[in-house]
Amino acid sequence: MTTIDILNASGEKAGTAELAATVFDIEPNVPVMHQVVRAQRASWRSGTSNTLTRGKVRGGGRKPWRQKGTGRARQGTIRAPQWRGGGVVFGPHPRSYAFPVNKKEIKLAMRSALAAKLADGQLTVVEDFKFEKPRTKDAVAVMNALKLEGRTTVLIGDDAVEAFLSFRNLPKVTVMPCTAMNTYDLLDNKNLVLTETALKYIEEVLA
Repeated sequence: MTTIDILNASGEKAGTAELAATVFDIEPNVPVMHQVVRAQRASWRSGTSNTLTRGKVRGGGRKPWRQKGTGRARQGTIRAPQWRGGGVVFGPHPRSYAFPVNKKEIKLAMRSALAAKLADGQLTVVEDFKFEKPRTKDAVAVMNALKLEGRTTVLIGDDAVEAFLSFRNLPKVTVMPCTAMNTYDLLDNKNLVLTETALKYIEEVLA
Protein backbone atom coordinates (compact mmCIF):
# COMPACT_ATOMS: atom_id res chain seq x y z
CA MET A 1 0.00 0.00 0.00
CA THR A 2 1.31 3.44 -0.93
CA THR A 3 1.97 5.95 1.84
CA ILE A 4 2.27 9.72 1.68
CA ASP A 5 3.50 12.33 4.13
CA ILE A 6 0.95 14.54 5.85
CA LEU A 7 2.18 18.12 6.18
CA ASN A 8 1.06 20.80 8.60
CA ALA A 9 0.37 24.45 7.83
CA SER A 10 4.08 25.20 8.27
CA GLY A 11 5.08 22.69 5.61
CA GLU A 12 6.58 20.26 8.13
CA LYS A 13 5.87 16.54 8.27
CA ALA A 14 3.14 15.80 10.79
CA GLY A 15 2.53 12.13 10.00
CA THR A 16 1.85 9.68 7.21
CA ALA A 17 -1.26 8.35 5.53
CA GLU A 18 -1.86 5.07 3.73
CA LEU A 19 -3.50 5.61 0.37
CA ALA A 20 -6.16 3.20 -0.89
CA ALA A 21 -4.66 1.14 -3.70
CA THR A 22 -8.00 0.99 -5.52
CA VAL A 23 -7.94 4.77 -5.88
CA PHE A 24 -4.31 5.90 -6.07
CA ASP A 25 -2.50 2.80 -7.34
CA ILE A 26 -4.21 2.23 -10.68
CA GLU A 27 -3.19 2.83 -14.27
CA PRO A 28 -4.77 6.18 -15.29
CA ASN A 29 -7.39 5.69 -17.98
CA VAL A 30 -6.73 8.64 -20.28
CA PRO A 31 -9.63 8.03 -22.75
CA VAL A 32 -12.18 7.94 -19.92
CA MET A 33 -10.75 11.11 -18.37
CA HIS A 34 -10.97 12.80 -21.76
CA GLN A 35 -14.57 11.68 -22.24
CA VAL A 36 -15.67 12.90 -18.80
CA VAL A 37 -13.92 16.27 -19.14
CA ARG A 38 -15.53 16.74 -22.57
CA ALA A 39 -18.93 16.00 -21.04
CA GLN A 40 -18.33 18.50 -18.22
CA ARG A 41 -17.23 21.28 -20.53
CA ALA A 42 -20.09 20.58 -22.93
CA SER A 43 -22.64 20.83 -20.11
CA TRP A 44 -21.27 24.29 -19.21
CA ARG A 45 -22.01 25.71 -22.67
CA SER A 46 -24.97 28.07 -22.62
CA GLY A 47 -26.25 27.02 -26.07
CA THR A 48 -28.12 30.32 -26.53
CA SER A 49 -26.83 31.23 -30.02
CA ASN A 50 -29.71 31.81 -32.39
CA THR A 51 -30.26 32.86 -36.00
CA LEU A 52 -33.40 33.71 -37.98
CA THR A 53 -34.58 31.51 -40.80
CA ARG A 54 -36.31 33.00 -43.85
CA GLY A 55 -39.65 32.39 -42.20
CA LYS A 56 -38.71 34.42 -39.12
CA VAL A 57 -37.18 37.49 -40.78
CA ARG A 58 -39.55 40.45 -40.83
CA GLY A 59 -40.79 41.56 -44.26
CA GLY A 60 -40.52 39.94 -47.66
CA GLY A 61 -44.18 39.07 -47.94
CA ARG A 62 -44.52 40.46 -51.48
CA LYS A 63 -42.96 38.91 -54.56
CA PRO A 64 -40.23 41.42 -55.59
CA TRP A 65 -41.03 41.22 -59.34
CA ARG A 66 -43.15 39.18 -61.68
CA GLN A 67 -42.14 35.64 -62.50
CA LYS A 68 -41.42 36.06 -66.22
CA GLY A 69 -40.36 38.70 -68.69
CA THR A 70 -37.87 40.75 -66.69
CA GLY A 71 -34.72 38.86 -67.68
CA ARG A 72 -33.84 38.38 -64.05
CA ALA A 73 -33.88 35.22 -62.01
CA ARG A 74 -37.23 34.39 -60.44
CA GLN A 75 -37.55 35.45 -56.79
CA GLY A 76 -40.32 34.82 -54.32
CA THR A 77 -39.18 36.96 -51.42
CA ILE A 78 -36.41 39.39 -50.53
CA ARG A 79 -35.91 37.48 -47.30
CA ALA A 80 -34.56 34.37 -49.04
CA PRO A 81 -31.05 33.32 -47.87
CA GLN A 82 -29.27 34.66 -50.96
CA TRP A 83 -30.54 38.20 -50.28
CA ARG A 84 -28.80 40.65 -48.01
CA GLY A 85 -30.86 40.81 -44.83
CA GLY A 86 -32.44 37.46 -45.61
CA GLY A 87 -32.69 34.37 -43.43
CA VAL A 88 -29.78 32.13 -42.44
CA VAL A 89 -29.53 28.56 -43.66
CA PHE A 90 -28.38 25.90 -41.16
CA GLY A 91 -27.50 28.53 -38.55
CA PRO A 92 -27.28 27.81 -34.81
CA HIS A 93 -30.39 27.64 -32.66
CA PRO A 94 -30.80 27.26 -28.87
CA ARG A 95 -29.82 23.76 -27.82
CA SER A 96 -28.18 21.75 -25.07
CA TYR A 97 -24.67 20.48 -25.77
CA ALA A 98 -24.71 18.06 -22.82
CA PHE A 99 -24.30 14.35 -23.36
CA PRO A 100 -24.55 11.59 -20.76
CA VAL A 101 -21.69 9.75 -19.08
CA ASN A 102 -22.42 6.85 -16.77
CA LYS A 103 -21.48 6.96 -13.08
CA LYS A 104 -18.86 4.21 -13.34
CA GLU A 105 -16.95 6.23 -15.94
CA ILE A 106 -17.14 9.37 -13.80
CA LYS A 107 -15.67 7.55 -10.78
CA LEU A 108 -13.02 5.85 -12.90
CA ALA A 109 -12.03 9.23 -14.35
CA MET A 110 -11.62 10.75 -10.88
CA ARG A 111 -9.60 7.75 -9.66
CA SER A 112 -7.41 8.05 -12.77
CA ALA A 113 -6.89 11.76 -12.18
CA LEU A 114 -5.86 11.19 -8.55
CA ALA A 115 -3.51 8.35 -9.51
CA ALA A 116 -1.93 10.51 -12.21
CA LYS A 117 -1.38 13.39 -9.78
CA LEU A 118 0.29 11.06 -7.28
CA ALA A 119 2.50 9.51 -9.96
CA ASP A 120 3.56 12.97 -11.19
CA GLY A 121 4.43 14.16 -7.68
CA GLN A 122 1.73 16.84 -7.79
CA LEU A 123 -0.35 15.55 -4.86
CA THR A 124 0.00 17.05 -1.37
CA VAL A 125 -1.86 15.96 1.76
CA VAL A 126 -2.12 18.41 4.66
CA GLU A 127 -3.72 18.52 8.06
CA ASP A 128 -7.14 20.12 8.25
CA PHE A 129 -6.74 23.89 8.24
CA LYS A 130 -7.50 25.53 11.57
CA PHE A 131 -8.07 29.17 10.71
CA GLU A 132 -9.61 31.12 13.58
CA LYS A 133 -11.23 33.51 11.12
CA PRO A 134 -11.21 34.06 7.34
CA ARG A 135 -7.92 35.69 6.44
CA THR A 136 -6.32 35.63 3.00
CA LYS A 137 -2.91 36.43 4.52
CA ASP A 138 -3.00 33.11 6.39
CA ALA A 139 -3.82 31.24 3.18
CA VAL A 140 -0.87 32.90 1.43
CA ALA A 141 1.39 31.83 4.30
CA VAL A 142 0.23 28.23 3.91
CA MET A 143 0.89 28.26 0.17
CA ASN A 144 4.38 29.65 0.74
CA ALA A 145 5.12 27.11 3.48
CA LEU A 146 4.06 24.24 1.22
CA LYS A 147 6.16 25.75 -1.61
CA LEU A 148 3.30 25.54 -4.08
CA GLU A 149 3.53 27.69 -7.18
CA GLY A 150 1.25 27.93 -10.18
CA ARG A 151 -2.36 26.85 -10.44
CA THR A 152 -3.46 24.89 -7.40
CA THR A 153 -6.67 23.08 -6.46
CA VAL A 154 -7.41 22.73 -2.74
CA LEU A 155 -10.02 20.22 -1.55
CA ILE A 156 -11.31 20.81 1.96
CA GLY A 157 -14.07 19.48 4.20
CA ASP A 158 -17.59 20.78 3.74
CA ASP A 159 -17.57 22.50 7.13
CA ALA A 160 -14.21 24.29 6.68
CA VAL A 161 -15.84 27.66 6.02
CA GLU A 162 -12.93 29.77 7.32
CA ALA A 163 -10.48 27.93 5.05
CA PHE A 164 -12.77 28.34 2.03
CA LEU A 165 -13.13 32.08 2.60
CA SER A 166 -9.37 32.44 3.15
CA PHE A 167 -8.30 30.66 -0.05
CA ARG A 168 -10.97 31.85 -2.44
CA ASN A 169 -9.37 35.26 -3.11
CA LEU A 170 -6.05 33.82 -4.26
CA PRO A 171 -5.88 34.28 -8.05
CA LYS A 172 -4.22 30.96 -8.90
CA VAL A 173 -6.04 28.82 -6.33
CA THR A 174 -9.31 26.95 -6.79
CA VAL A 175 -10.77 25.89 -3.44
CA MET A 176 -13.81 23.66 -3.14
CA PRO A 177 -15.48 21.28 -0.69
CA CYS A 178 -14.57 17.65 -1.25
CA THR A 179 -18.17 16.76 -2.06
CA ALA A 180 -17.97 19.04 -5.13
CA MET A 181 -14.85 17.44 -6.60
CA ASN A 182 -14.88 16.58 -10.28
CA THR A 183 -12.45 15.31 -12.89
CA TYR A 184 -11.91 18.68 -14.57
CA ASP A 185 -10.86 20.48 -11.38
CA LEU A 186 -8.69 17.55 -10.27
CA LEU A 187 -6.74 17.82 -13.53
CA ASP A 188 -6.83 21.53 -14.32
CA ASN A 189 -3.93 22.52 -12.07
CA LYS A 190 -0.25 22.08 -11.38
CA ASN A 191 -0.74 21.11 -7.73
CA LEU A 192 -3.52 19.22 -5.95
CA VAL A 193 -3.85 19.69 -2.19
CA LEU A 194 -6.06 17.41 -0.08
CA THR A 195 -6.86 17.90 3.57
CA GLU A 196 -7.17 14.81 5.75
CA THR A 197 -10.96 15.16 5.74
CA ALA A 198 -11.01 15.40 1.94
CA LEU A 199 -8.73 12.36 1.61
CA LYS A 200 -10.98 10.31 3.89
CA TYR A 201 -14.06 11.32 1.90
CA ILE A 202 -12.39 10.50 -1.44
CA GLU A 203 -11.41 7.01 -0.28
CA GLU A 204 -14.91 6.35 1.09
CA VAL A 205 -16.58 7.40 -2.16
CA LEU A 206 -14.14 6.10 -4.77
CA ALA A 207 -12.51 3.06 -3.15
